[in-house]
Amino acid sequence: MTFAVKDLGRSPGSMRTLEEQVAAPAELGVALIGVQEGSPVDLDLRLEAVHEGILVSGTAYVHIEGECGRCLDPIAYDLEADIQELFYFEDRELFEDDEENDQYRVEDDLIDLEPVLRDAVVTALPFQPVCREDCAGLCPECGARLEGDPDHHHGVLDPRWAALSGLADTAADDVAQRTESVEREES
Repeated sequence: MTFAVKDLGRSPGSMRTLEEQVAAPAELGVALIGVQEGSPVDLDLRLEAVHEGILVSGTAYVHIEGECGRCLDPIAYDLEADIQELFYFEDRELFEDDEENDQYRVEDDLIDLEPVLRDAVVTALPFQPVCREDCAGLCPECGARLEGDPDHHHGVLDPRWAALSGLADTAADDVAQRTESVEREES
């Protein structure tokens, strides 16, 4: 996603628009959700020469696909990601407090929009995608869908109390036997 900016020169105030459709790069997303590689990305950008470099601002429109983090159902929607980034001219002096990694450069009168697009899209994605805010998800014990059975549960006994569960059964059997023997004696 490299674009030529030679026509803008170094005269602040010169500007042009860029309306183009490009293919999405690989790994444009996170673990559960993102843009499929090769799918269309519509760019609607404004490239403007400023004193320090080229200011790129506008919007990227992408189609997001993935799965719900609770129930694993498919999710798909369109996303509008805002872009605003300054590409510094190559000969600009860096100050000691500038971090080279956080700056984009105009190199050989070209700018590479892929890292800017990646930053804009990935930061706009949900950390934990869900199909609906009230999605009940799956049972952690058996994987049953909780949407259709909200009363679904398992009788999970805390292992620390497991030894006592046998005592409760024994006590119930003792009470039943005593009740039977009292009834026999009374009859």
